[in-house]
Amino acid sequence: MVCDEHDRYLVNPLGIRMLYRILRSTLFPMNANPYIYKRIVQAKLFMDAHFSEAIDLDNIADEAHFSKFHFIRLFRKTYGKTPHQYLSAVRIEQARLLLQQEQMSVAGACASVGFDSITSFAGLFKKYNRSSPSEYQRRYRARKQQLRDAPLKFVPGCFASRYGWLPK
Repeated sequence: MVCDEHDRYLVNPLGIRMLYRILRSTLFPMNANPYIYKRIVQAKLFMDAHFSEAIDLDNIADEAHFSKFHFIRLFRKTYGKTPHQYLSAVRIEQARLLLQQEQMSVAGACASVGFDSITSFAGLFKKYNRSSPSEYQRRYRARKQQLRDAPLKFVPGCFASRYGWLPK
């Protein structure tokens, strides 16, 4: 049997223990207490459900039954970002989806996802998507129109010729 260089760790009991600890820490970040992890997930689900409302850190921490400072530490340890960063990312992603709708304005998307200031919304949107909301919306609509006008332009040539979609 040919063994890979990394297989020796799987045969060694110490290697198996080390692998178990790595997997446990990545799959179950709050090592000792599943109840704490459940409360952090509950707060995340609360943010997912109420992102469009005027929620702040106090509301979210109350949902998890933690002080806000302890909650920030636990949330960052679990998800790798602060609750504010996570909530902003959720709001921007929802705004991006709203901007893809035909009749949605930038101001409408901003208000729909819970931002008070269109300036802060536009700045944060640009940070996440590398373009302003209006530029994103313009490019999305142009691409959608190109897809309607010439759909085969977006299909690989080998695929289109295999199914007889290209003229011979």
